Amino acid sequence: MRYYGCPAEEGGAGKTFLVRAGAFGDLDAALTWHPGSILALDAMRSLATIHARFRFTGRAADAAASPHLGRSALDAVTLMNVGANYLREHMASDARLHYAVTDAGGTAPSVVQATSEVVYQIRAGTLGEVRTLHERLRKIAEGAALMTGTTVAGRVDKAMSNMRPNAVLSDLLYAKMQALGPVPFDAVDRALAVATRASLRAEDIAPSLAIFGAEGISEDLHSAILPRERMPALLVASTDVGDVSWVVPTARFLAPCFVVGTPFHSWNLVAQGKMPFAHKGMVHAARIMALGAGALFDEPALLERARAELDAAAAREGYVCPIPEDVPPPLKPHRDTAEERAA
Repeated sequence: MRYYGCPAEEGGAGKTFLVRAGAFGDLDAALTWHPGSILALDAMRSLATIHARFRFTGRAADAAASPHLGRSALDAVTLMNVGANYLREHMASDARLHYAVTDAGGTAPSVVQATSEVVYQIRAGTLGEVRTLHERLRKIAEGAALMTGTTVAGRVDKAMSNMRPNAVLSDLLYAKMQALGPVPFDAVDRALAVATRASLRAEDIAPSLAIFGAEGISEDLHSAILPRERMPALLVASTDVGDVSWVVPTARFLAPCFVVGTPFHSWNLVAQGKMPFAHKGMVHAARIMALGAGALFDEPALLERARAELDAAAAREGYVCPIPEDVPPPLKPHRDTAEERAA
């Protein structure tokens, strides 16, 4: 049995880089969980994604005295975003195209901006769809450069494959979840949860539950197991667990570590991370995974069936890591502080 610490799980596609390096290649199975506000089997497919960065280079000029000599990289980014908006009409309904301007070229409007950069996150149901959208977006970038007399350099920063949950392992985890029962929250946990939930707005709670098919749960801490038939088939989000699921049989579940309906990526969620009920949810998740792993040791036939399921899927569509080989992991150099040097 092996435990993997997975850095940069959310924004850095850490497990995709680990898969590319072969870190999961010798595993028989992978069991994982994600903290949430409900106890549920997560056998949903996820969206594949590519983060693509486009940097435009033009020519600086005085916008008052000689604007005709300038070639605005910021104009190119603006035109690219216009083109991307028109692309959105012609994508599949579950595809997404998010963006952020990471470099506007400066703060002085009296200067034609010589450099500017925009990053897009492309999501779709499969890697093939994402790659097609990426190619179309790349052509939009080239068109924006052509219209503005600038040049553009594009590169992939990171990417994640769509999740392929293993049915054999998912059945196993759901059975162990039912055998163990709900998280044993107590009166102190519930009192904390009542006070905490007061910080949530109703319009935030509803969509946070709807994406998991958990509408209608009114309690502050989830003290049940969500019936698996309520979970939707598709999660309109992305995870680097997806790449693991392409190379090793993989199953995942959610465990309640936050009050019901807490939105992900919010200050409310961060504020609850060290509360006693969050710790209880995490320990409960560990017990479910331990029970599942123990069953795989006791019943090797389960592993054989799980591997056969994955091999059948791989025969239809082989795995190619979505992050190019020449893209390094997003490592930041460590800088010693005065305190660390003194220690």
